[in-house]
Amino acid sequence: MLIYNNPGAGPDPEAEARLQGHVTLFKELNEAGTVLSSAALGDGSGVLTVRAGARGGAPAVTDGPFLEAKELLAGYYLVDCETPEEAAAIAARIPCGVGGVVELRPVNEEITDAVRGDAPYRI
Repeated sequence: MLIYNNPGAGPDPEAEARLQGHVTLFKELNEAGTVLSSAALGDGSGVLTVRAGARGGAPAVTDGPFLEAKELLAGYYLVDCETPEEAAAIAARIPCGVGGVVELRPVNEEITDAVRGDAPYRI
């Protein structure tokens, strides 16, 4: 679950209440054994983007996020769910500010296991 917010939306009078909502949700998910990892990310200042170079070329490092967008990645929850519907129900509980978005993406377990050396990966 990728959490995006809009830092250009102005001051957020509900920031503290939203933080407490995250604390409560994390505790509940942790007690249920559902959350595998979670983190809030920085505000976007000091972000570096590394773009792969052309074949054999050096990567390019630039300041800032990789896209010109109003929404910035603000944090994530990595949760273990049986169904997309279960994930959507959890995502609906994530406190977001005005214009906030939660994007659900499944983990590609085949590639993840191959990278960890747990299983072969075939293209």
